[in-house]
Amino acid sequence: MKLFLKRKSKFWWYDFTVRGERFRGSTKETNRPRAEGIAALKLAAVVKEGDPLKGKPPTLREYSKTFLDWVDTGRLEDDSRRYYRNGWRLLEQTRVAGMRMDKITKHAIEAMRFPGGPSNGNNALRTLRRMFSMAVEDQLISKAPKFKLFKEHGRSLRLNDAAERVLMPVAEQPLKDIIVVMRDTGQRNARELYCMRVENIDFDAGTITIPDSKTPSGTRSVPLTDRVEEILRIRCAGRNKGWVWESRYKGKHIGEAMVNRQWVRARKAAGLPEDLVLYCARHDYGSFVLRNTGNMKVVMDMMGQRDYRTALKYQHHEMEVAREALRARHTPRHTAEDGNRQTA
Repeated sequence: MKLFLKRKSKFWWYDFTVRGERFRGSTKETNRPRAEGIAALKLAAVVKEGDPLKGKPPTLREYSKTFLDWVDTGRLEDDSRRYYRNGWRLLEQTRVAGMRMDKITKHAIEAMRFPGGPSNGNNALRTLRRMFSMAVEDQLISKAPKFKLFKEHGRSLRLNDAAERVLMPVAEQPLKDIIVVMRDTGQRNARELYCMRVENIDFDAGTITIPDSKTPSGTRSVPLTDRVEEILRIRCAGRNKGWVWESRYKGKHIGEAMVNRQWVRARKAAGLPEDLVLYCARHDYGSFVLRNTGNMKVVMDMMGQRDYRTALKYQHHEMEVAREALRARHTPRHTAEDGNRQTA
């Protein structure tokens, strides 16, 4: 253990090496006896956390077996299982997959690049964070590196009236009906809409009850519009229970993969951009409700959201408010008033 004063610093510094790894830093103390105590505590912590009896930490690929076992058996939602499995699929192709977990640095992580957009990269990085936190809990490493996620710009495209008009002539069923119901109810497609049941529709009250969702706040009721009611009455005719969107496989509802295939074909035939995904219908719903009510709480209640920051992305109506204000500035009424003021 070496204790020394560093140039241009009033504090005592420590310098020691444990099992080939060097530790050097400030004790934040100007009194030598107290500095020696701080340095001794630091040395003891390093020795304890790096217990050589535990052996060398595993490589990320080796630890993935433990991680994926937890993904398969842990109390996770199906969406979370898919998310983490896809995250590991992306990580497995990188250089860090073969590195020991205690040797993976922030710089090595932030140098990684992934196919697709920022959200795809963040899928891998969030998976990596979870793997590191589990390894710390398992006492395989002493601490996890801190690193930044990619900057995401959010989903700005909306499946609006214009997009619906060009999609309807080329869309197949059930996609054609799904587009309308998503745009008019704002439901999450895979977790809510595809799982809709006949018994959750109250035609007398004009509502759909969503009993299960991504979050507890997602349990809610949403109103039926006339065109959604027409679609659902046809699909539920003669039935008082069961899936609204029945699969060709008996006893099952439609799956995300089948609808996505229909969506890709329809989007291409309609000449719409690849960035436009079916989930943009929910985004358009939020923007429409906020623009016409001006009430953020209503938007959050109707969409099953609990964080107002998430709902803020639907504030496209502000552009229309500004446009109307600028138009009003040049209406004949204002022009006449300005003329009267000048005459006066």
